[in-house]
Amino acid sequence: MTPRRVVVTGLGAVTPLGKTVAEFWDGLIHGRSGSRPITHFDVSEFPTKFAGQIPDYNASDYFEGKESRRLDKFTQYAIVAADEAIADSKLDLEAIDKNRVAVLIGTGIGGFEVFYRQCLEFADRGPRGVSPFFIPMLIPDIAAGHVSIKYGFRGPNFCAVSACATGSHNIGLAYDAVKYGTADYAVCGGTEAPVFEMGVAGFNAMRAMSTRNEDPETASRPFDSTRDGFVLGEGSGMLLLETYESAIKRNATIYAEVAGYGFSADAHHITAPDPEGNGVILAMNSSIEAAGIKPEDIEHINMHGTSTPLGDVAETNSIKRVFGDHAYKINLNSTKSMTGHMLGAAGAAESLATILALKNGIIPPTINYKNPDPKCDLNYTVNEAVTRDIKYAINNAFGFGGHNTSLVFKKFME
Repeated sequence: MTPRRVVVTGLGAVTPLGKTVAEFWDGLIHGRSGSRPITHFDVSEFPTKFAGQIPDYNASDYFEGKESRRLDKFTQYAIVAADEAIADSKLDLEAIDKNRVAVLIGTGIGGFEVFYRQCLEFADRGPRGVSPFFIPMLIPDIAAGHVSIKYGFRGPNFCAVSACATGSHNIGLAYDAVKYGTADYAVCGGTEAPVFEMGVAGFNAMRAMSTRNEDPETASRPFDSTRDGFVLGEGSGMLLLETYESAIKRNATIYAEVAGYGFSADAHHITAPDPEGNGVILAMNSSIEAAGIKPEDIEHINMHGTSTPLGDVAETNSIKRVFGDHAYKINLNSTKSMTGHMLGAAGAAESLATILALKNGIIPPTINYKNPDPKCDLNYTVNEAVTRDIKYAINNAFGFGGHNTSLVFKKFME
């Protein structure tokens, strides 16, 4: 069939900046930090004692008691964000063909916390201590399953897992499903809930996270010469995609158009980025080619920008190689400076930020930037949001294992 235009008509978010898209966007454009001390478990022996956590999250606000106990938090966050995206789209759920609605929701590590808790139960009580809901709560695809069951969506339903590129991979695959007619609508994105004992301990053991415990709000400082690692974050980002024709026919609010994507691999190292950036360059070039545009058409890039010594330099160098002199004319940013690194949800939440930048003509800042790094010399939109009317923007997301994604979004114009 003839490829169809794909647009974004619904957004949902649960992030360290707030539990709705409006709160998320307000926090971004005002440069707020969602990083705060961890209080729900004892961090006295942990090198890192803070994280990007959902403020005032209470499962009982969204789920009945029994239901919440049978859902790991990564699934809870996904359902809450998906509910918002679906409601925001104003789809008439009784009028659409639910056989034609896809649900593609990914997670980097899935029910990691329930796995940890159940291991403790097993050690204490043996096999009888293990919950019958252990496996269904654990598996990465269960968030997509729950959203499908709740709404009766029977189209393609699965979960792509690619570490911190997960959210973007699921958006790209959902875009393909709608573009090529496998589905007419798609709920897609990523979700993650890693802020618990083993999650923090695991990343601390890798020496990947900041240990700036005296000042957690400024600990995520991408491109700053004093950066010392990423800040662990949690939450979910969701998009509702549909065809242009459908959105116009029902007079839907269209936030942006999905123009294309590029997926690639570093084929280099399990955790470290390729210093030459070959995989990242391939992903960005592929996304630009898929969108049918030129590199100089890109005016904004929401970078992966994790605040790690190697990663920020590698991504900066890749952008220079793709865009040449034009790289200095692009408003870049890293919204991880505010949310922390939401792992499998990062690409989805940052896609929302990119889409809202296109829609509103405002580019959120990279906060906590005080000390220039001569190896990072591009325009990172530091410390203050910038007003700029942009037509095309990219969101980059990369994951352990060398997974790279670049999504191109276009300002909606009929």
